[in-house]
Amino acid sequence: MGYMMHDTSMWSFGPLMMVFFSALIILPFWFIFKKAGYSPWLGLLMVVPIVNLVLLYFLAFSEWPKDPRKEGSRD
Repeated sequence: MGYMMHDTSMWSFGPLMMVFFSALIILPFWFIFKKAGYSPWLGLLMVVPIVNLVLLYFLAFSEWPKDPRKEGSRD
């Protein structure tokens, strides 16, 4: 009964993987918010559950302060 189901040697990779996947999510949204004219720091909120969905819908359906369609389109 001394057998443990999980290996404790992999425990140190948990926080490292969490930082890696958080950066994988935050980085693209950092640039999206920056290009849209919002503060790029809003990208940090994309790792917060529920807040990320609200923020994604806000980004999709709101007027962007820096809208490329209004700044002289090439059409």
